[in-house]
Amino acid sequence: MADTATTASAAAASPANASTDAPPFQLGKPRFQQTSFYGRFRHFLDIIDPRTLFVTERRLREAVQLLEDYKHGTLRPGVTNEQLWGAQKIKQAILHPDTNEKIFMPFRMSGEFLLVVGLLLPNQTLASTVFWQWLNQSHNACVNYANRNATKPSPASKFIQGYLGAVISAVSIAVGLNVLVQKANKFTPATRLLVQRFVPFPAVASANICNVVLMRYGELEEGIDVLDADGNLVGSSKIAARHALLETALTRVVLPMPILVLPPIVARA
Repeated sequence: MADTATTASAAAASPANASTDAPPFQLGKPRFQQTSFYGRFRHFLDIIDPRTLFVTERRLREAVQLLEDYKHGTLRPGVTNEQLWGAQKIKQAILHPDTNEKIFMPFRMSGEFLLVVGLLLPNQTLASTVFWQWLNQSHNACVNYANRNATKPSPASKFIQGYLGAVISAVSIAVGLNVLVQKANKFTPATRLLVQRFVPFPAVASANICNVVLMRYGELEEGIDVLDADGNLVGSSKIAARHALLETALTRVVLPMPILVLPPIVARA
């Protein structure tokens, strides 16, 4: 009887295989394979999908309930893997993973696409350059705070340090490069305009590095937790902290490249 009940529960929780494109659903796991670049790329496209900004309260409740039904083995017949992956995407985009509270819409991971447009506007004045760099770093600071690790709270001073460092570095580099380009007499007007369109990238990249260092420098002194293959804590390591900091900084440099470097190249072509 116990085996029969277990089988029935598993069957109730199993989604209908109506969509051959969607992989079998796994609660809390990424939809796409993380062992390949393409899988990780698709995963982060889901995270920053701007459509999740406009999900209604009713749709959010339905998504959360669908995942709860799956978790408790009470899934209604006919629910597909695609529907379950979609529900998980909505929940992860809107609710904080530690508190399950809604993240304010502009400060979700998917809320930056409008700022990118502002950073890439052509023929920017000194004032507009300062404004967009300040707004971008202010938004980044709010995103970092809204999506912070709630299980290990960090003092507000760390966020303030990271914010001030990022704003100062981004604005300084953007303004400095724009002034240098304007004073470069060897550039034709067309070349000068093209070079100016690339200015946001080094400004944003340097600000991201500064933000990471200021926010996480304490890890270099204290180390970070190291887990074994089964997820068990085995100790703390300063070497692991150094590697994590370097890799995070490198990632913060590489990630803005497609949206801040490719558009000027495409526009030029």
